[in-house]
Amino acid sequence: MTTPVSIQIVSDVVCPWCFIGKRRLEQALAQRADLPVEVTWFPYQLSPDLPREGVDRREHYASIFGEERARQIMARMKDTGAADGIAFETPPGARAPNTLSAHVLLYWASRSAGVDQNALMEKLFSAHHERGEDIGSHHVLAGIASEVGMNPAEVLKALQEGTDEDAVRSLIDQARQAGVQGVPFFIIDGQHGLSGAQPPETFLQLLDEIRAARAGTAAH
Repeated sequence: MTTPVSIQIVSDVVCPWCFIGKRRLEQALAQRADLPVEVTWFPYQLSPDLPREGVDRREHYASIFGEERARQIMARMKDTGAADGIAFETPPGARAPNTLSAHVLLYWASRSAGVDQNALMEKLFSAHHERGEDIGSHHVLAGIASEVGMNPAEVLKALQEGTDEDAVRSLIDQARQAGVQGVPFFIIDGQHGLSGAQPPETFLQLLDEIRAARAGTAAH
C-alpha cells in the first residue's frame, strides 16, 4: 500500500480530549508501523469570543462549570491523562487563551516544507496542558515555532500583523458548516468520521478495514 491513509483531525489546542485523542491515535499507529499515514490538523475554536490576551484559566473554568465542579473536572482529567502519558497541570496564573494565533501557526506549518505540523501540535498541547504556558502570546508561539525549524522573528512579525487570520477563521467556519460540533473529530481516509478521543482499538479496527478494502480493490 503506497498511498498513505489520510488522517485529518479537527481540534482546538486548549481541548484536553484532543491531546488525549492524539495520544490514543499514536498508540494505534505504533501497532501498525508498516501502514503509511499522513496526519493533518485542522482548526476549531471552543471559545472564539475570548479576548485575544486571554483570561485567567481557573477563573474561566469556574465561570463555565462552577468552582467545585471545575475542581472535580480538572482532577478527573489529571487521572485520565496520566493513563495516556499526559501530565495535566493548571498552575496558578495560567491563561485560558484565545487560540486563533496558535491555529495560524499550525496553518503555516502545514504549508512549510520541512516543518512537521504534527510535532508542532504536540509542542503546543504540552505547552498549554502540561506547563501552563500562554499559547495566546505571540512571543511564546514564536519560541515554540523555533523548536520545529520555523524562523521565530518572521513568525512573530506575521502573528503581530494578523497574517492569514481570515484564512484560518474560514477553515473553522467550514468545519462547523460540515457539521463538526465537538472536538476532536477525526476524518480517516476521506470518508470515515470519528468523534471524540476514541480508544486505540477503535482506530485499529478502522485502519485494518481500510487496509483490507484497499487490498481487495488492488486484487481486482
